[in-house]
Amino acid sequence: MKKITLLGDSIRLGYGAKVPTLLGNKYEVFQPADNCRFAKYTLRMLFDYKEQIASSDVIHWNNGLWDCTELFGDGMFTSVDEYVATMLRIARILKGITPNVIFATTTPTHPEYPHTHNDKIDIINTAIVPKLQEMGIIINDLHAIVAAHPEYICEDQIHLTDEGFEACAKQVVDYIKKFD
Repeated sequence: MKKITLLGDSIRLGYGAKVPTLLGNKYEVFQPADNCRFAKYTLRMLFDYKEQIASSDVIHWNNGLWDCTELFGDGMFTSVDEYVATMLRIARILKGITPNVIFATTTPTHPEYPHTHNDKIDIINTAIVPKLQEMGIIINDLHAIVAAHPEYICEDQIHLTDEGFEACAKQVVDYIKKFD
């Protein structure tokens, strides 16, 4: 039985609810019940989750929506430099557990969502993806799925519809199964 770990924000909570069923009984899936929020929170929680993620065969992870959120009109919650540095720390830790690490790009929001803007999402995706690829991390472009289907963004303008979570879950499973 392969051990899979899913880490990430509320987008992961949505697709993560579907992944175990789609994977089937040949896989054991660990994912925190908690929303892993922003990158520094995920980094911190890796210490608490270390026993659960030890000996994972594949780790699939995302962070970004919280990091590029602008709440006070004074810039993103996490600067791009801090985001990249934190994500690289996370990546090194995860690669120390398994060489089979997948990063999912940050999904877009509705253009009218007031706190997380797609130009900032594009900036963080563009900043982190090449650096993770250099480390041998596989990139799962969930951003592209949602950008191609804006109807996947639900009424709250940031999360996905059930159809959107289903589409993302199917792609997550496809990427995990590349390591079979």
